[in-house]
Amino acid sequence: MKDQIYAHPVDAIARFSFDAQVAAVFPDMIRRSVPGYGTIIDMIGVLAARYARPGTHLYDLGASLGAATLAMAHLLPHRDCQLVAVDNSSAMIERARQLLAVEAPDIPVQLRCEDVRDTVLESASVAVLNFTLQFLPVADRDALIQRIARAQQPGDILILSEKIRFPDAEEDALQQALHHAFKRNNGYSDLEISQKRTALENVLIPETLAEHEQRLAEAGYRSVHVWFRCFNFMSLVAVR
Repeated sequence: MKDQIYAHPVDAIARFSFDAQVAAVFPDMIRRSVPGYGTIIDMIGVLAARYARPGTHLYDLGASLGAATLAMAHLLPHRDCQLVAVDNSSAMIERARQLLAVEAPDIPVQLRCEDVRDTVLESASVAVLNFTLQFLPVADRDALIQRIARAQQPGDILILSEKIRFPDAEEDALQQALHHAFKRNNGYSDLEISQKRTALENVLIPETLAEHEQRLAEAGYRSVHVWFRCFNFMSLVAVR
């Protein structure tokens, strides 16, 4: 279904949430809103195939419809790995269940409808936060990254994709303008862009690359690599 959630003017714009309305149009929304999203998903599968260890867990934290889970499932190198997809939206989890049943029927995936901050993590050779951390309160982000790190061994990875902000005001304004141009090119009107931006205010809170790097270093990750960037969207791989 085409994303037309913000296509018509409304007097009071509700806070953005991953409800049934968003779940129904999410593939179209994410494709038209996040530059390089398809590439990020595909490469999550490639990274997972390289770093997954036999007998360990691969976590997709904030899985939405399970796109990253599916990418890992298709390239899973060890059949005794356990894929775990977590999301606190029941609408997202139910649609993910349907998608995985069609696209990867022979690969068991544990689906958990819960807050990623409450998820029990163990033996996590690969953990994915694909545009998830930005939706958590800033005060809760350190603790989650530290919990993931504690569930990992040296050589395990965390894949962290985020919308970022830039410390230089001029660059930040430029990257935001380019992102909006990307959305217009994908058919979103200025009204849709403006209303969604209002809905996301104080819901999606971006941080700088330096803030992410510091948090990861303090959690015990020995190296952090930027492997993807387009405008103000970036994906990192942090090696424990």
